[in-house]
Amino acid sequence: MPWFKKTKTPIAASKDAQVRVPEGLWIKCPSCSEVIYHKDLVASLQVCPKCAHHFRMTAAERLASLFDGAWQEYDTGLSSTDPLAFVDTKPYRDRLRASQASTGRRDAVVTASGALEGIPVVIAAMEYSFIGGSMGVVVGEMITRAIERAIAARQPVIVVSCSGGARMMEGALSLMQMAKISAALARLDRARLPYLSVLTDPTTGGVTASFAMLGDMNIAEPKALIGFAGPRVIEQTIRQKLPEGFQRSEFLLEHGMIDIVVDRRELKPTIARALRFMHAPA
Repeated sequence: MPWFKKTKTPIAASKDAQVRVPEGLWIKCPSCSEVIYHKDLVASLQVCPKCAHHFRMTAAERLASLFDGAWQEYDTGLSSTDPLAFVDTKPYRDRLRASQASTGRRDAVVTASGALEGIPVVIAAMEYSFIGGSMGVVVGEMITRAIERAIAARQPVIVVSCSGGARMMEGALSLMQMAKISAALARLDRARLPYLSVLTDPTTGGVTASFAMLGDMNIAEPKALIGFAGPRVIEQTIRQKLPEGFQRSEFLLEHGMIDIVVDRRELKPTIARALRFMHAPA
């Protein structure tokens, strides 16, 4: 007779022994529903390997994808002073603090200099996670300083736009940045230095109406939303159904508004070829 008694009660697994999948390890593509391993997505520059959907990138990721190695950031201490003491559903100062805490940035753009395939360049990359990449006084000042720095060093300028437009919490002061940056780009043009504008999803409002469309070469990522007013606003205004793909990169290319649509994985070599054609280093 066996010395042990068989039990019908299953043995429960220890809680500590349960397999836990870390958050963010797998990401589902919103376009094709493919489940992508996070490291594979990073390796492909945030582009879905199945359908080529372009995920949004942070400003730091954008700089890392374009520069050869280390880069020098500028004006990292600039921050808005809430010039209008704006209050809507939430005080603007509180929104600024929340965005600064979540992004680790003082405002919605990062400006830096470094080498792109060995070519010295100045790059301004917008941070969409900071109040929708909106353009306020600080964004205008930082991009203008970047352009002036490029003129002094005789280097090309690249601006990567990802923005909802002018920042309403700074009113007319934010709209003034459209003219301010455009004037700085005019000085860059007189200095015979190239400016390449990279338009990503989304590029809208006052950013589109100013510096984003002023490039010597306007480059867009695939299927990026690019326009001034949003499609819903336009449909409500003209009371007509808009064409399929309206305000997307491919539509703008077909109608002569941009020069080329480039997959992000080919963006760096495309920019390098353009700069070698346009610019002889000093």
